[in-house]
Amino acid sequence: MRFQSTSQISILKNDFQLDYAVLQMGQNSIITKKICLLGNFSVGKTSMIARFVRHTFSEKYLTTVGVKIDSKPIELADGLTLKLIVWDIAGSDKYSGIDTTYITGSAGILFVVDGMRKETLDAIVGLRRCVNESVGDCAMVCAINKSDLKIKWEITRADIDGLIESGIPTFKTSAKTGENVEAAFASLAKLLIET
Repeated sequence: MRFQSTSQISILKNDFQLDYAVLQMGQNSIITKKICLLGNFSVGKTSMIARFVRHTFSEKYLTTVGVKIDSKPIELADGLTLKLIVWDIAGSDKYSGIDTTYITGSAGILFVVDGMRKETLDAIVGLRRCVNESVGDCAMVCAINKSDLKIKWEITRADIDGLIESGIPTFKTSAKTGENVEAAFASLAKLLIET
């Protein structure tokens, strides 16, 4: 693949200058944006990324230490490609927040919640506040994960409706089966392009 030209788009957002490379390949362009997956420990952030990027799932649980970065291009209309740089941020809990240096410069956030643990949904309130204070207004989507274990869910339809009413598109997902994983990332990608 041969690039004909490269240009930089600079956006001033909340006193931070964000640079997005736009690579022009004939009539096709690639826009690169950083997104972060946030949520408590063991909600399935790493598994969601593995399903989205590599179409794989593993029953083996490995704790993320710090951050792990992947990428995946998404083909959009008119020859436009959105390359998502996906940051898998180590899980948080009520005793440890997130390291805001990891989310600085993010264009979007995918919150991941474990449907079987109500406290993971409650944690989104604090995480959302942290994102708003650190990054400012950005695209946000929520994945209520582990829909393959729905019979064990503590999260109710009313809980999900509350998220949607607060302005966060919300999906019932399963990293194990792949249910709605692509749809959650596609929704976030759409929001990234619209903003």
